[in-house]
Amino acid sequence: MAFSRPAENIDQFNLTEEMTVADFGAGSGAYALAMARRVHRVYAIDAQKELLARLGREAKAAHLSNLEVVWSDLERAGGSKLADRTVDFVLFANLLFQISGQYTLFLEAKRILKPDGRLAVIDWRDSYGGLGPPAERVVQAETIKNIAAQAGFSFLKEFPAGDHHYGLLFTLVQ
Repeated sequence: MAFSRPAENIDQFNLTEEMTVADFGAGSGAYALAMARRVHRVYAIDAQKELLARLGREAKAAHLSNLEVVWSDLERAGGSKLADRTVDFVLFANLLFQISGQYTLFLEAKRILKPDGRLAVIDWRDSYGGLGPPAERVVQAETIKNIAAQAGFSFLKEFPAGDHHYGLLFTLVQ
């Protein structure tokens, strides 16, 4: 196994070429760039302007005109700045341990997802002696499953996401 493997992890998402996806907390863009090579459009959403600027330059250099960076505060309602029901898939990768408004984040994903939309969560399983987030910030997979259910998502499967991460896949409750 590897520390993190975006290209392999996105194989778990069953993405298709015509899809529109949103990468919440895109950060340096490893997932956004990998998904942009497979789908119609990717919205890379983050609160860090410097990371988004660098990601935009990388996408341009790679001739990925289907990747759009969006500066946003995802911890508030409407934070993604995307329209209702316009996205097929949302990803939260290494994000949940960083924010306090986790339920709001799930509601934002629900708002922008199309009725048959899916959501993937990839996050740290543990602190690993400081390699990952502080121990008190690690969000366990069972906690995420509970928050997702409360927000209107149904759990589909868990998948291996690297040596230090778990991966969870959800769909909207119909």
